[in-house]
Amino acid sequence: MVGQSQWFLKWLFPTIASALVGGLLLGTLHWAAANADQVAAARQKDLVTLIVSKMQASVAHDQESATVWDDAVIKTKAGDLDWLGTNLGQWMNTYFGHDAAVVLSADGQLIYQFIAESENAPSAEDVRESYLPLARRLRERLIAGDEDGVSDTVLSIGQSDLTYIGKRPAIVSVKPITSDTGEIEQQAGEENLHVAVRFLDGDFLNDIANEYQFAEMQFTVHEPHDKSHSQIPLKSASGRLIGFFNWHPFEPGLSVFYATLPVIGLSVLAIFGAASLAGRAIWKRSVRLASSRQELQHLALHDSLTGLANRAYFERELTRRLESAPPQANHGVLFVDLDRFKAVNDTYGHPTGDKLISLVALRLADLLPNALIARIGGDEFTVLLEGIEIQEVGVLANSIVKRLREPFDIDGAHVVVGASVGAALATGRFDAMELTRRADIALYHAKAAGRNTYAIFGDHMDDLLRKRRRLEHDLRAALDARTQFEISYQPVYPANSDLPCSLEALSRWRHPELGLVPPDVFIPIAEEIGVIHEIGALVLEDACGMLAELPSIDIAINASAVELGSPGYPLRVLSTLAKWGVEPNRLEIEITESLAVGEEEQTTRNVAMLRAAGVRLAIDDFGTGHSSFSRIQNMVVDRIKIDKSFIQDIDQRQSRAVVAAMITMARAQGLDTTAEGVETNEQRDALILLGCDNLQGFLLSRPIPRREVMARFGAGERTPETC
Repeated sequence: MVGQSQWFLKWLFPTIASALVGGLLLGTLHWAAANADQVAAARQKDLVTLIVSKMQASVAHDQESATVWDDAVIKTKAGDLDWLGTNLGQWMNTYFGHDAAVVLSADGQLIYQFIAESENAPSAEDVRESYLPLARRLRERLIAGDEDGVSDTVLSIGQSDLTYIGKRPAIVSVKPITSDTGEIEQQAGEENLHVAVRFLDGDFLNDIANEYQFAEMQFTVHEPHDKSHSQIPLKSASGRLIGFFNWHPFEPGLSVFYATLPVIGLSVLAIFGAASLAGRAIWKRSVRLASSRQELQHLALHDSLTGLANRAYFERELTRRLESAPPQANHGVLFVDLDRFKAVNDTYGHPTGDKLISLVALRLADLLPNALIARIGGDEFTVLLEGIEIQEVGVLANSIVKRLREPFDIDGAHVVVGASVGAALATGRFDAMELTRRADIALYHAKAAGRNTYAIFGDHMDDLLRKRRRLEHDLRAALDARTQFEISYQPVYPANSDLPCSLEALSRWRHPELGLVPPDVFIPIAEEIGVIHEIGALVLEDACGMLAELPSIDIAINASAVELGSPGYPLRVLSTLAKWGVEPNRLEIEITESLAVGEEEQTTRNVAMLRAAGVRLAIDDFGTGHSSFSRIQNMVVDRIKIDKSFIQDIDQRQSRAVVAAMITMARAQGLDTTAEGVETNEQRDALILLGCDNLQGFLLSRPIPRREVMARFGAGERTPETC
């Protein structure tokens, strides 16, 4: 018994104890390893899904490097196959790895086709069948004017999908070939199309496997039944199953488990110590893998630049909170849009623009610490306020406007922007889409009010917005038809003469239902929707034609801030003058006072180019801006036009003194003066006494149509005087 007990105590019990401890450690280690492997496998699935999604977006983005290009529009219409091969075919294959490229005409005919040579290259017919449905859908969207998805980074709409080409899975993307400058106009739906193809087997799989260390990576048509492999399904936009990517998953837990077996075999104590260390290492690795997955989920729901919520997260949270809101709970949504952000990017570069966006996010978070704030676009933010009193919304919106108007100090640069804010309120349960729509309408009204302000949604805004949209539509149609715009000319007279010395060209829009639409109504709309250049071109063309027919008289035209700030404006003016054979010094361009003393680099360059060519410049509505007389000394103009508000009150002592000061200042600077809005003989006499050079107003002549101008001066019966 003693021997047996001794044997039991010396051998059996230690063996059993060691076996129990070792078995428990081995079981625990195996369980932890399996969990780690599951986390790693799930992360790899997420990564492959993300890679395919990003590759689909990347193919479309790669196309825009060549399809949004004036040269591409010209060369595809000309059918220059050598150029197309170099820039839209072989180059896309060499630089981006695209396997095929096709260029289609507006009626769907093949202009150019490139298919990379390989052992299993598809036939031209297989390629054609893959892109035809996408091309038809894109053509329908182009004709309908659909711009859904266009942003600061996506320059044109497109159609992309996963499909088969022959027996090979591929990404097929179709993009329109459009102008990058906007100077080449194309009828909607008449654009040529570019097709790019990237196969998802072959080199694509090898690249993924090598770059991300995927073992045995392959594509299969049918779902693999091997449980030791991971797979994800590939589906088209319509839900059609394309096939599966499958691979042998990364198994960090199992690797660690096998590495510890030799140590476990040496002794129970060594097993216990090694298992403890190995278990700790495995759990740490599992935590890191889980943390990485959480980080991916965070990135999917947050803006990478600012750390704020992104559009998807904001919309999800807004819907959830509004659906579960108590009956008396108030919610407010604010849309915040930065003013002049594009100018910051253009002037200082995109790195400074990114820093500015980050600083704006910090200011918003500091101002609204308890609100859900999201960045939904390049310079657009949304805010969700909960439990807020209605009267507080305006106060907070105004605070945002004031706070974002304060200067930003970025790498020594003094950057000043501003913000427009639109607000909408709801009580109790409410539809999230409707609330955001109302906030967006309010933002539109804040911008229309001159920016750097806020607006709170009211029922009247819907009616105003519909009327505004109708005017925008009618204005575009009027410009397309070229039948509703009229150019009138108002004569300008020397102060002591009844013969005019020049004309001012004025654009008029005669709406078929509304009659004459005032310029102060349709000009801001034209600037906002981007058609002001077309109106300016109409006036410029008509004025230069008039100058060519009446060689003894000068003409003035008006230029908006948008036109004068356009890089191509000086060339447009000078080329039109040259076309009609008119000397540049016979044309005078009237600009606003704020433009004359502004600090926009492009505007300053344009003014200098025009003056160097001989074109004269005048300040229109002088005295209504924010400039002091001291700043007027820096103005590079030839004339000031005194605003009619001063002329109407010239019989009053204060206004008369201001007009006298303007005339004296102008004479000291060597500038000519013109008084606008002269309607009475008393006003005319007073201006003559004060020494004003030229007069303009209804007392002397109303604006007259072109035919009447030609009747007065075309026959040479009355020779105009010189201003």
